[in-house]
Amino acid sequence: MDRRSFLLTAAAFGAAGLLPGVSPAFAQDIQQLQMFVPAAPGGGWDQTARTMDQVLRKEKLIGGAQITNVGGAGGTVGLPQFVNQWKGRDNALMVGGMVMVGSIIANRSANDLSQVTPIARLTGEFEALVVPAASPFKTTQDFLDALKADPTKVPVAGGSAGGSDHILFGLIAKAVGVKATSLSYVPFAGGGEALASLLGNQVAGGISGYGEFAEQVKAGGLRVLAISSDSRQPGIDAPTLKEAGVDVELFNWRGVFAPPGITDENKSAMIKLMETMSASEAWQAECKNRGWTPILMTGDDYDRFLKEDTARIEAILKDLGLA
Repeated sequence: MDRRSFLLTAAAFGAAGLLPGVSPAFAQDIQQLQMFVPAAPGGGWDQTARTMDQVLRKEKLIGGAQITNVGGAGGTVGLPQFVNQWKGRDNALMVGGMVMVGSIIANRSANDLSQVTPIARLTGEFEALVVPAASPFKTTQDFLDALKADPTKVPVAGGSAGGSDHILFGLIAKAVGVKATSLSYVPFAGGGEALASLLGNQVAGGISGYGEFAEQVKAGGLRVLAISSDSRQPGIDAPTLKEAGVDVELFNWRGVFAPPGITDENKSAMIKLMETMSASEAWQAECKNRGWTPILMTGDDYDRFLKEDTARIEAILKDLGLA
């Protein structure tokens, strides 16, 4: 999925005070937004939640947020808790995205995103293939040559099994004639753990959203071999996978969901909250700084997108032998 396949549909709302049309009781609750992150601290979902908290407070849309992390298996450990224990909470949001869709399928989870309330798709992000600074792989071709020679000797760290990182690794392998089932993929519940394995030279490479690696790339601890976007990106000294001879593009997306059992009024209020946040200069600035592309989609449109994306990802995982 490339950048061109996303449409920015953000609508501008006034950002002064609380949202219009929100009942006084709900307005009081929303001052303490509860955010559920079904992943360990340090990864893309956690970064999204903490950036949302920062922007929402800066825009005076909430008083603060309580962030709860429950990591494991691409969100499928935390999802049942959000579905069952957070049911009916009208001031709660869960962060998730493409990774969770893939992990639900790959892990044959008993719970899926049809059991929560879609609120908004927020951002898209291309992925990066990186290696430790001391790696013998200087180019993507070096990495591919080693992968084709013996894929078991090229362990790659990323997010949970079946997620966007795993999918991209499988697509790269397929493009160069390596069986996806022979890959050495090392899944982690959070970006912090994956980063530690890279910096500790415990793996040959890593795949994730560029934003998760950006600080260490700038600091010289990691090198970017290639990115999965449709074109080169300003400020990133690396070719696209296509430029490197691998005919693959992939764009990861992230969004938010309310628990099941909330009222239509509260669903509408949460959608308005996300629309107002997304239209703010503060959010746009954070997206630019973090390399996120704003791709706002809300309500019924987001629900339809989820169904279509689930079918697409399931087909990819089956093709790669991961489902």
